[in-house]
Amino acid sequence: MAEPILSVRNLQTQFAAQEGVVHAVDGVDFDVFEGRTLGVVGESGCGKSVTARSILGIVESPGRVVGGQILLRPAKGGAPIDLLTLSPKAMRDIRGPEIALVFQEPMASFSQYYTIGNQITEAIRLHMGMDANAARARAIDLLDMVGVPQPSRRVDEYPFQLSGGLRQRVMIAMALACDPRVLIADEPTTALDVTTQAQILDLLRELQQKRGLAIILITHDMGVIAEMAHDVAVMYLGRAVETGPVGEIFSSPKHPYTRALLRSIPTVLAKPRTRLPTIAGSIPHPFNRPTGCPYHPRCSEIITGLCETAEPPAVGEASREVRCFLHGGRP
Repeated sequence: MAEPILSVRNLQTQFAAQEGVVHAVDGVDFDVFEGRTLGVVGESGCGKSVTARSILGIVESPGRVVGGQILLRPAKGGAPIDLLTLSPKAMRDIRGPEIALVFQEPMASFSQYYTIGNQITEAIRLHMGMDANAARARAIDLLDMVGVPQPSRRVDEYPFQLSGGLRQRVMIAMALACDPRVLIADEPTTALDVTTQAQILDLLRELQQKRGLAIILITHDMGVIAEMAHDVAVMYLGRAVETGPVGEIFSSPKHPYTRALLRSIPTVLAKPRTRLPTIAGSIPHPFNRPTGCPYHPRCSEIITGLCETAEPPAVGEASREVRCFLHGGRP
């Protein structure tokens, strides 16, 4: 396999509060490759969105990245650049032309006081140096590319005039405005109906095939992961507890948390009117992080005396890793 476009190594992001320190991201590792989709999956509160914001350097105060590396391979070759060492101005040059983000809720991300055309052309003029007319023409082309009907008219409309599906398409158009190499899609279909969700996923797949995009797809839906992803990172309490190719993860999940997530998916073979399996308990409170393996209070395969006291290391090959004492790495 070719060298990854983006590599995240031991990423750590913390939020300081009066009650204590929240370890929102606590040692995440993964690679993203050109033309492939990395699915990042886990329950709400596992640190998926904070990981995305950490990559782009837009973690809101009082949060900050305190450790790790975010390595971006230059388009023209050469040694990877650690984004955590860049100045704020240099990071602004990375956002848009190199890495772009599709936010989870477009209505909260758009300004309601400016037309969608104004908001798309702002990034185009800033990063690509186009004049107003050229930037407007590109904005219309982008809206047409993502399937917005009558783009020459819609470009002058405001976000509140669009449906949820159209707002999501406009958000994708804005993210693609400066031809990024990596696209981060943070739960892009959460608030959409099933038909619109399928259209958005098809659009992302089509854009990836045309442009060779590397995509990080953040979701809690294992069905979306099965349909879209090439590789998977399963996150729990700020850590990637299992990573690997999507086929291997679904056919032979190794971590108990991954197996529990997969058991919760409804299937056509299930008996009617039967309860879906659930994961016992809930994610611990951020200020009451368990010792040892973070999943052990909810795990049905706990090794008593070990999982409560020691943190499992990542074991396995580079393309398939798991953090669980059931698969080795015992102290």
